[in-house]
Amino acid sequence: MFIEENSNGLIYMRSDIIGAKHAFTTRFGGVSTGEFASLNLGSNRGDDPESVRENYRRVCALFGVGENDACVTNQVHKTDVRIVTAADKHTCLGPTPYEADGIVTAEKGLPIFCFVADCVPVLLWDAKNRAAGAVHCGWRSSVGDILMHALAGMTSLGAETKDIRAAIGPSIGACCFETDDDVPDAISEWLGGETGGLFVRRPDGKTMVDLRLANARRLCQLGVPVRNIDISGECTFCSHDKYWSHRYTKGRRGSQAAVIML
Repeated sequence: MFIEENSNGLIYMRSDIIGAKHAFTTRFGGVSTGEFASLNLGSNRGDDPESVRENYRRVCALFGVGENDACVTNQVHKTDVRIVTAADKHTCLGPTPYEADGIVTAEKGLPIFCFVADCVPVLLWDAKNRAAGAVHCGWRSSVGDILMHALAGMTSLGAETKDIRAAIGPSIGACCFETDDDVPDAISEWLGGETGGLFVRRPDGKTMVDLRLANARRLCQLGVPVRNIDISGECTFCSHDKYWSHRYTKGRRGSQAAVIML
């Protein structure tokens, strides 16, 4: 179950299935103004850099660290997953020296971030506290099997698939994710045809797709028990006042983050 939390005005969601400190941020609790109001974590969207820096400081404070003491993704809608340590800490607003749509770690006290504004954020946690992951699952990275790569990274750190828990956060829902045939065709191939309940075909030829459920199904195929998976019911497009939605704003928006720390 997802629960809304308020820390000094910073509003975020958490899942009760994950025992590690984590957060799915919202638009609320930052200092950005105008179309970026208020908790924008996208440093390349055109927002004032000092506002973005303060927004990072506030989120990192939730985890008891400074804004330069976390690791982030540099997302390109591919399937690379990087194992990160304290050596990969990101200087806030500085360049990220690698491309990876997912990052995993076994290092305690190191928050790891991924970023979304309609795509599916997935936080992974080994129930024995041995590894954690933050994964950006756009439809392209999803069908490229980024979750398989993320689980492989975690198991290389000592995690066991049967002990991994997954929180699938707010993203565009099946109510609003309208696609052409390329998306459902790719998802069907990715999931080996196990697509029951994922698609609603419309009379105009478009298909409505449940990308959150598709990723949950893939986790089950990979060996994560269904009881260990929590799925948010919030749609970022429908709730564009609470979350950043790329589709709703036609690209003029900020970014929210999914963050976890062992």
